[in-house]
Amino acid sequence: MQVYTVAQITGYLRDILESDGVLADIWISGEVSNLSESSAGHLYFTLKDEASQMRCILFNRKRLSVEMENGIAVVAHGRISIYEVSGAVQLYVDMIQPTGVGILHMEFERLKAKLAEEGLFEPSRKRPLPAFPERIGIVTSPGGAVLHDITNIISRRYPLVELVLAPTTVQGESAIPGIINALNALNDRGDIDVIIIARGGGSIEDLWAFNDEKVARAIYFSKAPVISGVGHDTDFTIADFVADKRAPTPSAAAELAVPQGSELELRIQNFVTAMITTLAGRIEQNRQHVDDLADTISTQVKNAVSISQERVRGQELKLYSLSPIDTLQRGYALVQHSATGELVSQISQVERGDMIKVQVSDGQFNSRVTGAKKVCSHE
Repeated sequence: MQVYTVAQITGYLRDILESDGVLADIWISGEVSNLSESSAGHLYFTLKDEASQMRCILFNRKRLSVEMENGIAVVAHGRISIYEVSGAVQLYVDMIQPTGVGILHMEFERLKAKLAEEGLFEPSRKRPLPAFPERIGIVTSPGGAVLHDITNIISRRYPLVELVLAPTTVQGESAIPGIINALNALNDRGDIDVIIIARGGGSIEDLWAFNDEKVARAIYFSKAPVISGVGHDTDFTIADFVADKRAPTPSAAAELAVPQGSELELRIQNFVTAMITTLAGRIEQNRQHVDDLADTISTQVKNAVSISQERVRGQELKLYSLSPIDTLQRGYALVQHSATGELVSQISQVERGDMIKVQVSDGQFNSRVTGAKKVCSHE
């Protein structure tokens, strides 16, 4: 016979309780009593009915949807385990709702609060949709009106895009694994730019697959951004909160996924107009620049020609000052021997009787040498 310690038994009971799927995710209704609050803000209370009672503890007051006080009837969600120090079996509460609220609504609020606390709905993590997608994945029923509407809208607005259907049921027990598998199949392709997950309107029971935690996490971990178009305008699902973009209807999801063709044409026209305006402005600037350069070059050429002309005039004056004509105008004469044509600069070049030509400033005349006399030079 084996003897166990108290700690061994309480630990064994804890393992049994926490491994039970029902006890790990359970809603319990009852009346609140023995309510107290610790210095850390934790709430301790008892849930009781006519036949029994259970100890409860709530660590996070953010999960409260009611004002807690003794005597009120509530429905609490949590997990059942054992507090080994005292050996007490108790409910570890994570959500409290007032009685009279439907179980699905309570479960919706519980999961919404849980995933929000984990950051799955954080706006900063949501990705922008591609402006011009090339390939769109669609997760929906292959036989419903939803697929027909989405296809028509996208084909009309932006026929350039390719649509890839990942078919799945969207209602009932098979919908949850079907939606997850469809999302995974599209992401495994590696060429999907955006995913639309959609179904038509219905009751909360009809839409419940889109409130499943596993579906929410599959959307969260999607490689491609996800547009949720589930139900009608007033329907909200967990998928809406975790998706990168929520559309009020499947048709609206299709419109969000692609640009409007006419709007695209207008953008292109505006772009072309802006480009033409820009080019025209640059051309005008270049023309003005060319005009400025031409004016500058013309001025420089004129200046250069003027300078050259002045230099030529200066050279002409220098040459003129050295010209015999200028000398003749000052009263000198140019004498040549008539027979030889030699310039006569000395009296030794002529003899009495020789004929000579004498050129003065306004012409020339002939003369005969009748005599010569040497003139002494002065130093």
